Amino acid sequence: MGKSGRDWSQIYAIYGLDDWQTPFFLLIHAIFFSALSILFLLYFEPICFFTQHFFPIIGPGLARFIAGFTGSVTALSAVCLFFAAANFFYSSVSLHWDMAQRMVNAVSDWSSVKQALDLGCGRGILLNAVAMQLKKSGSSGRVVGLDPTRARRNGPSTLSTLRTAGLEGVQEYVTCRAGDPRTLPFSDNYFDVVVSSVFVHTVGKEFGPKSAAAGAERMRVLGEVVRVLKPGGVGVVWDLVHAPEYVQKLHELKMEDIRVSERVTAFMVSSHIVSFKKPNQHFVGSNEVRVDWRFNNLC
Repeated sequence: MGKSGRDWSQIYAIYGLDDWQTPFFLLIHAIFFSALSILFLLYFEPICFFTQHFFPIIGPGLARFIAGFTGSVTALSAVCLFFAAANFFYSSVSLHWDMAQRMVNAVSDWSSVKQALDLGCGRGILLNAVAMQLKKSGSSGRVVGLDPTRARRNGPSTLSTLRTAGLEGVQEYVTCRAGDPRTLPFSDNYFDVVVSSVFVHTVGKEFGPKSAAAGAERMRVLGEVVRVLKPGGVGVVWDLVHAPEYVQKLHELKMEDIRVSERVTAFMVSSHIVSFKKPNQHFVGSNEVRVDWRFNNLC
């Protein structure tokens, strides 16, 4: 059981995996290296003999060392690959659900939320967690799930997300649409809450994840999140690797109550939940107050 009282098998039965190819790829290679290490163990002496036969300059002791070292590296590789496959599976299902519960708990009052946005909703784990929180609090609000991949895949992904909402009993609280996270198709000051789960780091990856261009694209998305938030609205982002960049940018954008969770290993890298609040008023000078969150030239 996870912290939320849901068994991982129940979560998997509803949501499946967004990216099953990666753990499958890791698992196949883990099985291959396991079989190879077993062969080294069972046929150690013949392997030493053939090594010395094909490389006559190698003595018996060195041949045994080479065979033993190769077999050990192969076995260690198998263990690492099995661990990586298990971590990807855990991160995609059980951990994703638990982190979604932590993210919705970062918002103190859901009863007053009328409009919420899940940026990069995938199959809807976080989307439905928000919808369930709206339902539990008695709110009449709705949550929009936005996924840019739907512009390419069209209907099936949207239908699968709506199907999971139906299975969770919150379909009346959920809508889905496609859109570009760098130019969100919503007006300024539209949402009370914006959440995003392991998505922002994927924006701009075509430029290379460590490139300046990719960083600029991520910051552009963060600026869009701030733009569509209402004054006093709350943003909560769980993302991989780049949390310090987000915190720095949020400080530059004059956000309030910026909080960073402890480090959580997800998908074999470090991750953090970053939450913040958009100020009710933007102070430009000593005598001037302006509520204006259009960031057209962030980067």
